[in-house]
Amino acid sequence: MKLYSVQKYTPAHYEQWNSFVADAKNGTFLFHRDFMEYHSDRFEDHSLLFFHKEQLRAVLPANRVGDTLYSHQGLTYGGLVLHDCGGKTVRDIFQQLCTYLKGKGFKKLEVKAIPLFYHQQPANELYFEIIDKGGQLFRRDLNLAIDYRNELKIHKSKVKHFRKRQELGFTVLETPDVTPFWNEVLIPRLQEKHQVHPVHTVAEMNCLRSKFPKNIKQYEIWLDDKLLAGITTFETDTVVKSQYGATTALGEKHRALDYLFITLIEKYKDLGYRYFDMGTVTEGNMGLLKQKEELGCAIYTQDFYELKV
Repeated sequence: MKLYSVQKYTPAHYEQWNSFVADAKNGTFLFHRDFMEYHSDRFEDHSLLFFHKEQLRAVLPANRVGDTLYSHQGLTYGGLVLHDCGGKTVRDIFQQLCTYLKGKGFKKLEVKAIPLFYHQQPANELYFEIIDKGGQLFRRDLNLAIDYRNELKIHKSKVKHFRKRQELGFTVLETPDVTPFWNEVLIPRLQEKHQVHPVHTVAEMNCLRSKFPKNIKQYEIWLDDKLLAGITTFETDTVVKSQYGATTALGEKHRALDYLFITLIEKYKDLGYRYFDMGTVTEGNMGLLKQKEELGCAIYTQDFYELKV
């Protein structure tokens, strides 16, 4: 008798899905359906729920592109979201996933792993199963983060400049509206430096901010009446991530972004968070790597797996 069944997500699963994610050992608010669906027009959602008889045991946030199932391209990380369960349970779920994928015409599964410091409890079973079934680790990004359990080591030159600029009269604010930062700082600076746009539009971010006010915060730093820099944070119960950070040319002159980062690093340490996540560094960007290390970060990794099914 088949012990596990797979169901493709539908709106009828909304409450059940969100309730499961909220109590999962590796769940975050990014897996809440209200977050996942802000860009539903860009992705063909193919999220899955795994049941043992009538009991929900795992969910997989995912989207489909042709014959590949991704977990999920619109999210920073993904994979099987689990409650407390053993390796045998995950193996059974994974076998059922493979059977489902073959039956639906998929030829490949790609998983962008959840960084380990987001786990409330270790939840690495899926990655073992992928390798054990002949899959491979095909990409590894550097992920820079501060572990607050260790002594905070910000480079002495950054501490020196931080102390000197305390005399300038900076004002650091938390604001409910991301629009000034997006339009006056983030969009023009990304365009000027990298010829790209933010992943989220200002309307999308304000919408997400209104739906997740406890998880998404916007901080700005001002001098007199000039907005110099800003940082947008995504917060889970134990991790705060600097999702966006940017400064104007004038802010760069005054080292305003460093000042704001150090202010927030100290703030979240005092609030009892476990980690301050400063995101990934890709394409050998040693300058950015050095900047984040000098703010106290250590190197972790984010792994990407694929399995031909």
